[in-house]
Amino acid sequence: MLVRHGESRWNVDDRYQGQADSGLTEVGRTQAEMVAEVLVDRYGAADLVLASDLPRAWDTAAPYLQRIGGTARADARLREIDVRDWVGRTRAEVAAAYPDEIAAFARGVDIPRGGGETYGELRERVWAALEEAAAATTGTVVAFTHGGPIRVATAAALAVPPPGERGFVPVRNCSLTVIEHNGPAGGHRLAVYNAPTAAGSRSTRVE
Repeated sequence: MLVRHGESRWNVDDRYQGQADSGLTEVGRTQAEMVAEVLVDRYGAADLVLASDLPRAWDTAAPYLQRIGGTARADARLREIDVRDWVGRTRAEVAAAYPDEIAAFARGVDIPRGGGETYGELRERVWAALEEAAAATTGTVVAFTHGGPIRVATAAALAVPPPGERGFVPVRNCSLTVIEHNGPAGGHRLAVYNAPTAAGSRSTRVE
């Protein structure tokens, strides 16, 4: 189960965050409480809880961990895509400052965003982390992460080649995506994608 973090300050401002962090808003903290209730009610205590080591993901995981009396394992591979020079800029500012890069991205070219990572690189590290987690337990895994990682993980689970992740709708704050892992022979099945769990959840293409 993949959970996107709660609403952050830069989500509200339409700013790129990447691997920087602006902190959760009060709405985001409320969303984290709501998704924790949904997870406990539907699934109980997970056998393994992972979280991106970025504060907005870790803070989103906290209410769930409190409810189940558990701990999470931080995994930097679940971080949002590295957008480097775009960090802190609005979508409009990036479009004005980097028109060639934005045009290439619009054509489907997998550019290093802001001189940071490509989506291909993001997909490789995120899927490796999730495959490793699935191999570590036969039970339920909950991973608190970000919009970009959830989209590339969904594409990987469905064997959609890059840049097919761009065809998936933007991921809502504190939404739930469920990928069923059936072992090496059974492959994967997407059971749920981007299901809202909290009132006022936002979706955005600004990572």
